[in-house]
Amino acid sequence: MKKHYISTAIITIVILITGIIASLEFHKMHVPEPLYPSEGLSSKRMLSDYFPGIRGTNGDTEVYIFDSGKPGATVFLAGGTHPNEPAGYIASVVVLENLIPERGRVIVIPRLNNSGFTCTDPMEAFPQSFHIKTDKGVRRFRFGSRATNPVHQWPDPLVYSHKPSGQQYSGLESRNLNRSYPGDPNGSLTEKVAYAILQLIEKENVDISYDLHEAAPEIPIINAIVYHEKAEDIAMYAILELEFEGLKYTPELSPKNFHGLSHREWGDYTETRPFLMETSSPVQGRLRGKTNEELILDGVSKNYKIAKETGALRIVYRDEGEQLNHRVGRHLSGFQAIIRAYNVFHGDNPVEISGLPAYNDLVEHGIGYYLHND
Repeated sequence: MKKHYISTAIITIVILITGIIASLEFHKMHVPEPLYPSEGLSSKRMLSDYFPGIRGTNGDTEVYIFDSGKPGATVFLAGGTHPNEPAGYIASVVVLENLIPERGRVIVIPRLNNSGFTCTDPMEAFPQSFHIKTDKGVRRFRFGSRATNPVHQWPDPLVYSHKPSGQQYSGLESRNLNRSYPGDPNGSLTEKVAYAILQLIEKENVDISYDLHEAAPEIPIINAIVYHEKAEDIAMYAILELEFEGLKYTPELSPKNFHGLSHREWGDYTETRPFLMETSSPVQGRLRGKTNEELILDGVSKNYKIAKETGALRIVYRDEGEQLNHRVGRHLSGFQAIIRAYNVFHGDNPVEISGLPAYNDLVEHGIGYYLHND
């Protein structure tokens, strides 16, 4: 009997210790890593300042404002719409930590779907984080989920009906921020976050806006700039300029009958000219093989190399891999090219920035060269 009590006590202690460790790990996923804005930062707000309905929720997130103090256009840059697409997130962090506004304003939200950073997609075997070496040490970044954490929004409906169009998607898409615009102040957490973003764009009179993404190498809109029809002149000018720089981007007009997406609803419901950019990331693909931190950073997948060589599918994959440096560099070059194109057509209300690396800079020096630790 005494042995039985001892065994029971040991099992109980092991369960308690395991539970404590698991709870600490769970809590750590809800603590965002620190970011270090450049000296060009003029103010920091929260998204809930634009819509108090998300205050105190996991949907609230930081809004960084870089105001030159000189009249000009306002630019909005969003990373982390899908937190399992690291190039969009890291590109916005590089902007945040290096940008100097010279004229006009730039508003940066690195973690647009903050809730999505607190979990990973089930059954995908994604790592919870990845690490980037800098001159002052190693920085850890969360690798999150494509959708809002189900702990924060549940249950999913069998069919998600987009508001107000009525277009229907699978129930999982109810937690996809990029299917939820223009949002609903009385809807789900994801719809409330979408509504708050529209409020920010409207109240800050945003002239041009960016939503940074990644997708699997077999997706048709890889290396594309998706644009709203009212921004076609800017998109085409920027793509032509990038072509001269040796960077190819495919122009994609936002379809009018595909609702809920940023490049459609931001443009339809506000005065902004929205753009969405995609890069090729094997970690998002079905053929990726082993999923680990190296795949996120180096983008090397023998499966995608073989698939490309067969010619059976349209695969956008470089033989040397789709490195994170390369993907972030494409986003930053596209971001800056669109600003320059905007200024060509709107010289009476320009926005001017400095401090950001171009594609070749990222490839040569690496992302860590442009990240700070204090």
